[in-house]
Amino acid sequence: MKSLTVKKALKLLRSRQISPTDLVHMCCERMKETNSLNYMIHEIPSDILSHQAKISEQSYLQGRPKALDGIPIAFKDNFCMKDTPTTCGSRMLLNYKPPYSATMVEKVARAGGIIVGKTNMDEFAMGSGSLDSWFGPVANPWNLVARPGREAEQASGWVIAGGSSGGSAAAVAAGASLAAFGSDTGGSTRNPASYCGLVGVKATYGLLSRHGLVPLVNSMDVPGIVTLTVEDAAILLDTVAGHDARDSTSVCETYAPFEMDRALDLSRVHIGIPREFHTSGLSAEVRDLWSATADALDRAGAKVSQVSLPHVQHCLVCYHVLCCCEVASNFSRYTGIEFGLRRGSEESTEELYAETRHHGFNDVVRGRILAGNFFLLRKNFDRFFLKAQRIRRLIGEDFRSIFSAGVHFLLTPTTLTEAPTFAWFSQKDNRTRCAEQDIFTTAANLAGVPAVSVPLGVSRRGLPLSLQVMGPHFSDARLLSLAHWLEQQAAFQHLDLSSTNNFSHAHLDSQDIDTC
Repeated sequence: MKSLTVKKALKLLRSRQISPTDLVHMCCERMKETNSLNYMIHEIPSDILSHQAKISEQSYLQGRPKALDGIPIAFKDNFCMKDTPTTCGSRMLLNYKPPYSATMVEKVARAGGIIVGKTNMDEFAMGSGSLDSWFGPVANPWNLVARPGREAEQASGWVIAGGSSGGSAAAVAAGASLAAFGSDTGGSTRNPASYCGLVGVKATYGLLSRHGLVPLVNSMDVPGIVTLTVEDAAILLDTVAGHDARDSTSVCETYAPFEMDRALDLSRVHIGIPREFHTSGLSAEVRDLWSATADALDRAGAKVSQVSLPHVQHCLVCYHVLCCCEVASNFSRYTGIEFGLRRGSEESTEELYAETRHHGFNDVVRGRILAGNFFLLRKNFDRFFLKAQRIRRLIGEDFRSIFSAGVHFLLTPTTLTEAPTFAWFSQKDNRTRCAEQDIFTTAANLAGVPAVSVPLGVSRRGLPLSLQVMGPHFSDARLLSLAHWLEQQAAFQHLDLSSTNNFSHAHLDSQDIDTC
């Protein structure tokens, strides 16, 4: 199966050149062939998939197919699915099966999408590498193809998928699903999409329902979309966007599906290049791609100018404080009493809580809970939490000021470099790596604006390089149109595993994957 997009698959399904059963079978076969990448936590049983595929076949036979009928789709394992394991990559929830489904899951199912599995992730989405899961780390499917400089790479370790939605990105890149949902709190969808050569969409906060998405940071969490192309992302967004009465943060504005603007008039578009994003650690290849893309937009007629977001330099510290504070609040529900892991003496509530959390959470999660409780102490509340909230407001005002001044979109890198190796990434602690990996992506979450990561080039080592575009609130449709224009200009070649016959993956250190 060579780079089969959602749009192409729907065309083949409608013309009866392929059936939903065939499509699901191909994805399941690819899942088996690439299982050493460890991107799937829970695979939906084959009998359920066959039943869903037959329902989709009937829809096509009756001439009434729904928007996603027959399309295999994966969900990050922090989206609740009724009576299906939902672990968040944690030991704490190994035995948890929700009694309800997330709104995103329900909307995909109602549209005929066939959910093939739940994908691996950093535990409770607290990471930028997809290495901190109870089920082991996720490897990048780009490990499976021959590339220049592989000798040095094999000596230093395999390439990571990024996080925390690394499983979702790897599933799409490997062909195990045609699209996938992740979550994006500080860049957790755009980061792995960038490293895996995919499109990653973080919609305007409130446009996609968070109901049934296990919360990390309520004020920043959004469902994310991972696809091969921008057009596929638009199809998914049109299907799932809109108000949800079960989500108090869901916007009430009516969402209108849109057609991709293939004749985007760039002469009427003003692109801003934030000077604060020229930071240390940015690789020469990403910097050159950024500059070349800005030049291409300028030649196409767009107005391109440097702009300033003066408070963006405080994003990482602000994000860390607010994230830990909300984690401390949200994770108080994990007590070992109502659901999840239970450890310790039931005669002592204090011991029950302590033992359950000690055994159920990894060091990263426990560390954020402790930090959040420290920030929220009465003596620290004003100095940390309130100050971070004030800085967040200033960051949002920076974006509003830029967009109200006539700038339509911002163009920035998505990540500092191409996908790093596991050996390099694991040299530092989670906090340090998150600060590096999230440097360009947290601003959009703090401000609540939409952002799209698009693969536009390939590094000298043959790994994807991506850029990010951001726009004002609810400019998602126009933002995707610009991303589509960039995608068409770049003509990025997606990962093709159809000619790869050897899936032994000798270059992947199985001991690392099993024991990390």
